[in-house]
Amino acid sequence: TQTLQRSGLTYKQVYDGETSAEQSDEDQGSSADQIQDPSLLTVLTWNIDGLDPEDLKQRVPNLLAFWESEHRADVVLLQELIPPYLKILQEIMTDYEFLPGSDSGYFTAILLRRSRVELLQSSIVNFPTTEMGRNLVMANFSGHQLCLMTSHLESLKTSSQERCNQLRRVWKRMKEAPDGQTVIFGGDTNLRDWEVKKLGGLPDGITDVWEMMGSPEDCMYTWDTVTNNNKDIPFPARLRFDRVYMRTAREGAQLRPQSMTLVGLKKLKCGRFISDHWGILYCCEDLIISYIRFDENSILLFVV
Repeated sequence: TQTLQRSGLTYKQVYDGETSAEQSDEDQGSSADQIQDPSLLTVLTWNIDGLDPEDLKQRVPNLLAFWESEHRADVVLLQELIPPYLKILQEIMTDYEFLPGSDSGYFTAILLRRSRVELLQSSIVNFPTTEMGRNLVMANFSGHQLCLMTSHLESLKTSSQERCNQLRRVWKRMKEAPDGQTVIFGGDTNLRDWEVKKLGGLPDGITDVWEMMGSPEDCMYTWDTVTNNNKDIPFPARLRFDRVYMRTAREGAQLRPQSMTLVGLKKLKCGRFISDHWGILYCCEDLIISYIRFDENSILLFVV
């Protein structure tokens, strides 16, 4: 376990809520002991920008602090992990099972909180023509009621055709899921709106959750160099790279998004942010699923 700069506090202490990542010992207070509402299911998807080597001694503990207490998500979908980052998370987040999409370079992963969800099976689907090592990670849960997917689609404007090919494959997997299963894909798509239009729009049965929520302007830009200064870009760029797609079950329980908001907006003492991407918070309700040990009238909270 690594030690925080100038404090003598460990990442584990921050993750467990024994102290804030940016508070002194005198200010510390335990929040990890707070009881999480058993009726809530949390899912977080976030490009955490592990490729950026700057200010890690503030960015890593603040990422861990984000997950403590009420933000300790039941399912976590991450993009741009690197092996050293993954090692830290595995050492600290011992209450999670890790399903990485690779073990070298940079990659995606699904993390499962063992006390809250029960994995049935997982798989990795390789994109055959990627030049950046991209793939699709999938996890199914007991009862075949829910499938979660994450990916980091091909980057850069010049990779538009490959990115569209990968998106077609994601949509195909979503459409092929069993009728009684709800499928949620969350990840860094690198998409421009015109690329979705080029593909003929969303396939029947698949929805963009941001559009379902009425396209709220305050949640439009998830990669925003006007506000986020982590990347030194010579021109302003405001894009909705991070997206969540949903294919609701064709029969049985239904999942309905209720609200959403951006997360990760707090500027750190170093003057930068945890990542160059924002995360997105969705609140969904009315999904009754057998693999979660919840009451019948559970409200499910998805953090993506």
